[in-house]
Amino acid sequence: MRSQRNAGAGKLRSPAFLRDRACLLRSTLFVVSFFVAAQALDAKEPDAGVARPNIVYLLVDDLGWSDLGCYGSDLHETPNIDRLARNGMRFTDAYAAASVCTPTRAAIMTGEHPARLHMTIWREGAKNPPRKSKVIPPVTRENLPLEKITIAERLKEAGYTTAHIGKWHLGDAFHYPETQGFDVNIGATHWGCPATFYYPFRGELYGDYRYVPGLPIGNEGDYLTDRLTDEALKVIDSVKDRPFFLYMAYYTVHFPIEGKQELVDRYKKELHPRLRHTNAHYAAMAHSLDESVGRILARLKKHGIDDNTIVILTSDNGGFIGKWKEQPVVTNNAPLRSGKGSLYEGGVRVPLLVRWPGVTKPGSTSREPVVLTDTYRTILDAAQLDVPAEQLSSDGVSLAPLLKDPSVTLDRDALYWHYPHYYSTTSPVSAVRAGDWKLLEYLEDGRLELYNLRDDLGEKVNLAKHLPERRNELADTLRQWRKAVDAQMPMRNPDFKQ
Repeated sequence: MRSQRNAGAGKLRSPAFLRDRACLLRSTLFVVSFFVAAQALDAKEPDAGVARPNIVYLLVDDLGWSDLGCYGSDLHETPNIDRLARNGMRFTDAYAAASVCTPTRAAIMTGEHPARLHMTIWREGAKNPPRKSKVIPPVTRENLPLEKITIAERLKEAGYTTAHIGKWHLGDAFHYPETQGFDVNIGATHWGCPATFYYPFRGELYGDYRYVPGLPIGNEGDYLTDRLTDEALKVIDSVKDRPFFLYMAYYTVHFPIEGKQELVDRYKKELHPRLRHTNAHYAAMAHSLDESVGRILARLKKHGIDDNTIVILTSDNGGFIGKWKEQPVVTNNAPLRSGKGSLYEGGVRVPLLVRWPGVTKPGSTSREPVVLTDTYRTILDAAQLDVPAEQLSSDGVSLAPLLKDPSVTLDRDALYWHYPHYYSTTSPVSAVRAGDWKLLEYLEDGRLELYNLRDDLGEKVNLAKHLPERRNELADTLRQWRKAVDAQMPMRNPDFKQ
């Protein structure tokens, strides 16, 4: 199957073809509605006799580990998402593949580690690393390579209708969702966030004029999270009678931190000094997200397909702990340390909920360490797609056994992260978690930090000096892994002055 597909891919994805497709995308994204796109779908018919589940993948942008009610938020109200947790499995030790957005999204699409893909920073930062720092980060890929077989392509080949709605951030117009296996694309651009969450969803931000393509004419006051959910409901309505993959990649709760004013006012009244979460604007965004998740779940139930639909909800990295304009700190990931960008737990540990009717036990909890790279193989298993092992990356494993029995342990020794870049919360760093032990290696000076997450979830006590054998063992493991995946490393800056 793969050899046949790749043989054809060389013709389909020639530079001339891609240039023509890019022009077509630019000229039509504003005017093509979902219904026109749906008529053009050319997915294969499902194999006879194979009852494959629908898959709804809800990816939230910058949602912190403790930002949901079911994960202990003390301000944000998320009753619909909490209900999803009660009806499925909640993971306590789930991780993003990276501490920022683009790398994790690439890992979800391909099942490969960001370090292997050489996609370790958000797209806009890939080509122009800072050159006044102690080390110079590597130049990385800004576009997800077309030769990678995405989960959407795997599912489309098996007869699924595939729809992407919302944030893409994995490349320019030559690498938009349509080139990566999606029949429908609404809202995707090369930018990581919109200029505003209010209609017409366009304006200037960070020196760019940004817009969200593919949405029909709206009205003043329309809210982006709601409008994208409207399009998701149209997808479900149109393809409810055949297997579908809905990749609902919300722009929320990423900045600009803009909640609906009536919700902001409501949450401001609930603030008091003992709360960890103190940003009413962010709480309002989480509230609107929860309403949208509830609408999607209700539409699945209305059509009688909720019992044959797997729902996954997660985040691309830890919560952002900086500030937006004059607002309070955006979020607080406590009891975890730090936040987005960092390889401490607050930067990479994320909420993960999976409801797989007939497989996951309602209200179950898994404490097994997992990573979002694993969802690629998990979805293949759920869709009963038999892909030869040699055609799959070794960076992820299927969570199917764990979803059936939360007491199962996975056949994996460690999880790894590699962020050879700078962010407000970190300097270049790599990390490994093996069992309860976690080691960080800072790449400016080789500094090592060692933590026992069972006893010290907040990573407050550095044991590197006290446990040299454990420290050295994990450091060797981390360095061997970096070599095995050909991880890009920062270079010493000869012009740097202290």
